[in-house]
Amino acid sequence: MKRKLPPLTALRAFEAAARLGSFREAADELSVSQSAISHQVKHLEEQLGVELFVRTPRAVELSAAGAAYFPVVREAFDRIANGTKQLLSPQEENILTVQMYSTFAVRWLMPRLNSFQQAHPGIHVRVNTSQSDADFSERGIDLALMIGQRRRDELHYEYLFSPTMMAVGSPRYLETAKSEGKPLDAPGDLAGHPILQVYPSANDWPVWLEANKVRDVDPDAGLRFDSYDHALKMAARGMGVALAMQPYVAEDLETGQLIDIFPDRRVRTIGHWFLIYPKDRINVRKIRLFQEWLKATIAADRTLSPLMDPAMASPV
Repeated sequence: MKRKLPPLTALRAFEAAARLGSFREAADELSVSQSAISHQVKHLEEQLGVELFVRTPRAVELSAAGAAYFPVVREAFDRIANGTKQLLSPQEENILTVQMYSTFAVRWLMPRLNSFQQAHPGIHVRVNTSQSDADFSERGIDLALMIGQRRRDELHYEYLFSPTMMAVGSPRYLETAKSEGKPLDAPGDLAGHPILQVYPSANDWPVWLEANKVRDVDPDAGLRFDSYDHALKMAARGMGVALAMQPYVAEDLETGQLIDIFPDRRVRTIGHWFLIYPKDRINVRKIRLFQEWLKATIAADRTLSPLMDPAMASPV
């Protein structure tokens, strides 16, 4: 049967405009004029007989039909890009590039990574740290470790665990606060204490405070850092109270550098930890081996295994 496919140039214009939410940005990405993008999208709409965008004087938004069509087109382009990358770079099939947050890399994965390398010496792991979502089509990322929700249909989300958040401080800081008449006996006592905030995860403190019914603490008023690693190091030096979650803080709690100030007031995060990668790469050997090793290593970690929720475990 002969395939009925729309023009590739028009599909590229639509995919870029839908992904970026802008005809202008799509034009910049594809190195054409904005009018060319508009013309190609209009041509595609005429070919399909549906309106893909709702146009307003200030912006364009996907129509219901466009929103339904976009994931299909995006997945097709992603698969073409991945297939082309594999065709042109076969020498990289033994290099596994894993993207993750810097704190996860430093505080959990890297101390354990040698066991994977010993078990699979032919696979060379390349760690890429970033706070941004992984771009599997552009940046050569094979896998990503992230905390969040299952959102993108074209990605496989392998559930790992569901962490909880806790307020932590150094023993010295807590002793000093108590001697100054400002003991931290309940979450409401945080008012007037320096709060150490991680601004890429700015929702974490508000979620914890709301769950503990604390209204008069502004988490943005104190020192702000770009990673949990920095905030926890400053907390260990007695600079204030930080929020922590597993597995970032396990070693600090074990050594006594930090104390869980309110151990009965831990709050589950909104998101969960996943290992993610494109669905069309689910049978790639290096990905499968890393996934198996990672899940076994988490299951053997006594601080993380209790956080594995069987209800979340079914792969999507």
